[in-house]
Amino acid sequence: MGNKENKSQLRKQYRKERADRFIADSWLHILSAKEFENIKNIGSYISYEFEPETSDLNQRLIAAGKTVFLPKVIKDNDLAWVKWDGNSANLKKVGKSYEPIGDADINVNLDLIIVPALHVDRAGNRLGQGGGSYDRALAKSKAWTIALLHRGELTSEPLPVEPHDQKVKAAATPEIIVRF
Repeated sequence: MGNKENKSQLRKQYRKERADRFIADSWLHILSAKEFENIKNIGSYISYEFEPETSDLNQRLIAAGKTVFLPKVIKDNDLAWVKWDGNSANLKKVGKSYEPIGDADINVNLDLIIVPALHVDRAGNRLGQGGGSYDRALAKSKAWTIALLHRGELTSEPLPVEPHDQKVKAAATPEIIVRF
């Protein structure tokens, strides 16, 4: 089985495991990481279903004076970043997820990006939902990246990797941050 087929099978397995053992938690502890100091522009996302919760994190970032940008899927499934003020009225539902309403800031230089992931291995390889949108966005960015994971989703088993896959610099569970 090739990496692509293997990744597809792992996604199915990890989604089921995530749904079966979901526990609401908080990732606010990542805000005390040194990488969040002295930065302005942060890319984040609006979590849905069984993803690690980001609403309190996003609100805390905005309250701290950070500028939060959310991803919007554009043509070819690429991501564009839209400044978000924290108001849920400025979001629209697209499929299962929420996207910001407004024009993308094509010149934004993100300092840090909070990334969704199903699993991350100990080398920083991330398994996402399979669209490649984040891999393409991360390839164009110099931002420090951190993936949010539930307990048990940071794995010592190497994940299958394809040439386009982008590593993250860190992963956070509700208890810890691991830097790669």
